[in-house]
Amino acid sequence: MTNNRPLSPHLQIYKPQLTSVLSISHRITGVILSILSLMIPLSLLIISFGQEYYGLLLVILDHILIKLILAGSLFTLTYHLLNGIRHIFWDMGYGLDIKDSYISGYLVILFSLAVTIIISLMFM
Repeated sequence: MTNNRPLSPHLQIYKPQLTSVLSISHRITGVILSILSLMIPLSLLIISFGQEYYGLLLVILDHILIKLILAGSLFTLTYHLLNGIRHIFWDMGYGLDIKDSYISGYLVILFSLAVTIIISLMFM
């Protein structure tokens, strides 16, 4: 049985658009945040072993590489939060046309960077 329907073009043919990149990024940041959420109980467990381990945790957290990882985690959190709010507005029917979608996408990126930089400078 031969089907004469056209085949979908391969994924490599499509040009990445801001909306598709942000959508994929939202899913990826959700997975990253799920994995990173395991670090909170692990840190609390280490602290519960006593003062020496708490001091060790502070020394580890003071390393520049760890601070960069924390800043990246903060960006992941703020991006996912702000893009989630953007999705809620879409669910309510606001900002669904292309122009508004691009504007809100750029605003999500801009505010995520701004919040990450401000909080990183304040606490790291």
